[in-house]
Amino acid sequence: MQILGPYGLINNWLKGVGLTSKSIAFFGNNAFFRSLTVVSAGWKEVGWNAIIYIAAITGINPQLYEAAKIDGATKMQQAINITIPSITGTIVLLFILRIGAILDAGFDQIFNMYSYAVYEKGDILSTLVYRLGLESQQYSFATAVGLFNSVVALILVLGGNFITRKTMDKGLW
Repeated sequence: MQILGPYGLINNWLKGVGLTSKSIAFFGNNAFFRSLTVVSAGWKEVGWNAIIYIAAITGINPQLYEAAKIDGATKMQQAINITIPSITGTIVLLFILRIGAILDAGFDQIFNMYSYAVYEKGDILSTLVYRLGLESQQYSFATAVGLFNSVVALILVLGGNFITRKTMDKGLW
């Protein structure tokens, strides 16, 4: 079942509540495309990041929580004073890696979601490289755009690592 399709859950709910009388073409409308991309990308990352953060939290010594409980710390105080400082390495690592992926909005996600109707808002560097390289056969220009994207991502990762090294004394290396 398509949640955002013409007969999907969202359109049926909007009609049922009386907010609209006809179906909204979410994937064919420039006004909705960026919001849908951001929400779906965030939702896509929640599961994997949850696994990583839960694994980091399970590595914290339980005796720290027991000592804090004996000292009268609340759950919020335990989270602020034990959990977050204990997983800052994981937070920094994921932050730096996400900085490097800023220009990569997810080719597969965009490519599967967009159409000619939303090229104006949905076109990103990866889809431009795809269209130029494979469809228009402008290999040299597509390679130059892809290389530019990679160099900027490398600069962002190095810059993010430098900043976290200076401010938090933690980084990738």
